[in-house]
Amino acid sequence: MSSGNEELKEPAESAENTPLEEMEAEMAYDEKEIVESEDELLQQLKQAEKKAEENWELLLRTKAEMENLRKRTEKDLEKAHKYGMEKFVSEMLPVKDSMELGLAAQDATVESLHEGMELTMSMFNSALEKLGVEEINPENEAFDPELHQAMTLQESAEVEPNTVLTVMQKGYRLNERLIRPAMVVVSKKPE
Repeated sequence: MSSGNEELKEPAESAENTPLEEMEAEMAYDEKEIVESEDELLQQLKQAEKKAEENWELLLRTKAEMENLRKRTEKDLEKAHKYGMEKFVSEMLPVKDSMELGLAAQDATVESLHEGMELTMSMFNSALEKLGVEEINPENEAFDPELHQAMTLQESAEVEPNTVLTVMQKGYRLNERLIRPAMVVVSKKPE
């Protein structure tokens, strides 16, 4: 009987060893797989290092380009401040020349001086238009506080209230921006 008990124990022991051996076999790494895995990791590392180096070079190039752009912008701004009045001056020089010719005239009559002044004024107005200056002369128009400055109110039955009766001084806009409001006399309802 003792030999029968031993036979029963052996199969039980071999059943317990089998799963353990299988687990050991599964956990055991093949040396070839480890080497391949290392080679693969080294290759991935080299690729990552190469990509990092490319990104670093791109960063340095971008930084240099930004610095060059900043310097170029500073130079352009400096030139704009320095030569910004060039167009204005070139438009005003003919007006100055005309005025000098009028002052130099020796035998000028009042009529010829008046005609010369009209021509000079025409040149001046033309130059202002070229520069984007617009005259505001609102006589007989509705009062606009955005463009006009009321100097006084005057009763008038002839026109609607809040109408510009007289322009004391014309106003001006530069490229749609108010430079000086027109100084005006505004109508009010008679009492």
